[in-house]
Amino acid sequence: MTLIKSISGIRGTIGGKPGDGLSPIEIVKFSAAYAVFLKNYRKKTRIKVVVGRDARISGDMVNRLVTGTLLSMGVDVLDIGLSTTPTVEIAVTHTASDGGIILTASHNPKQWNALKLLNEKGEFLSEADGQEILRIAELQNFQFSGVNELGKLTTDETFIDLHIKKVLDLPLVDVRAIKNAGFRVAIDAVNSTGGIAIPKLLRALGVDDVVEIYCDPTGEFPHNPEPLPEHLKDISELVVKKQCHLGFVVDPDVDRLAIVEEDGSMFGEEYTLVAVADYILKNKPGNTVSNLSSTRALRDVTEKAGGEYFASAVGEVNVVEMMKKTGAVIGGEGNGGVIYPEIHYGRDALVGIALFLTYLAKSGKKCSALRFQYPVYFISKNKIELSPEMDVDQILEVIQEKYQKQPINNVDGVKIEFDKQWVHLRKSNTEPIIRIYSESDSETKADHLAQKIIDDIREIVKTQL
Repeated sequence: MTLIKSISGIRGTIGGKPGDGLSPIEIVKFSAAYAVFLKNYRKKTRIKVVVGRDARISGDMVNRLVTGTLLSMGVDVLDIGLSTTPTVEIAVTHTASDGGIILTASHNPKQWNALKLLNEKGEFLSEADGQEILRIAELQNFQFSGVNELGKLTTDETFIDLHIKKVLDLPLVDVRAIKNAGFRVAIDAVNSTGGIAIPKLLRALGVDDVVEIYCDPTGEFPHNPEPLPEHLKDISELVVKKQCHLGFVVDPDVDRLAIVEEDGSMFGEEYTLVAVADYILKNKPGNTVSNLSSTRALRDVTEKAGGEYFASAVGEVNVVEMMKKTGAVIGGEGNGGVIYPEIHYGRDALVGIALFLTYLAKSGKKCSALRFQYPVYFISKNKIELSPEMDVDQILEVIQEKYQKQPINNVDGVKIEFDKQWVHLRKSNTEPIIRIYSESDSETKADHLAQKIIDDIREIVKTQL
């Protein structure tokens, strides 16, 4: 059993002894700590929190524990039921709530669940705020309310409809163009809440021909729920068999978007943001942001449009912070996460779908032809495991010194640029591992670059022994 406590929330496998997995005791403790934090942070004795969840099997059980704990802490709860992460984020601000909790383990398998925590802006907490909640939970520094001070529970399951309306109201979403294109679209929602939201969104956008696969929100994931090419064989075959113009795939909480081309090929998760950003930049020039491990293609597209590209540390909260700092018109992460400030500061597959379909309709191109117009890059993902006694920070320092003549960014690990190639080294916070991401214009070159750095690290390790 596994339990991971971090600044963004608490994540773990269901079952096991207290402290081993995501047990009821841990859920109650962390929910209570969040309530204390919000009361202190908002300087209010009475607060309101939005709670929503994906469709995973443990969701109802976890929801009852979280909701009950918040009520016992004197917190008013708005339970919006089966939902998506971006829908909960929108609900927080729409209802002027003090925070929100999303019950989802994102792309993790069905035995996992998690509490993802939001502030009053519907955004993920800062590192400092997350650390404070961890401290409160560790000390169990909370007091439950008396019977007359218990929170009030209300339910409202209409927020997906509100979310869709907000998407349709975006000036750069053109329903008429999408409808006139006559798209046939396949969707794989991995039997989670995307099965509720995405078909409904597509029909609202004027897509009358929707081919659904795995859209029953039972939580029984039919394949690994992370939307990577190796997990998407079924929808790839379905797109070809049903002669669809394209297919969309979302993860269980619907904040990541992968696209399948008309021939069953993968558009590439890294290029979801690139294509959407290209469309936005054609209509509203400006800056863009993605994290350090995302493709260079976004930078190329941004600079071609006359904007400036900025790289943030890995993590959605860091991307959002950089977007606000630089006034970015679009941003996100290379895992298919599109963040469009016109609607809210959070990864949102619904927004990504609406903007992509508008762009595709207006371009008059096939999905594969749209993809072909972007620079071709390949990312290689590797890691090297070290002995516990190894000084990982020193290893990274030596690597940085070795390549000091190259452009280097050390805001999050060490990223080294070699013309249009790059390699990014990040250490794990929980184990002696260095993760190594590299990108080039071919898979062979990307792998070779990663292996060169791995060899460098092995040589450094020899000197530490």
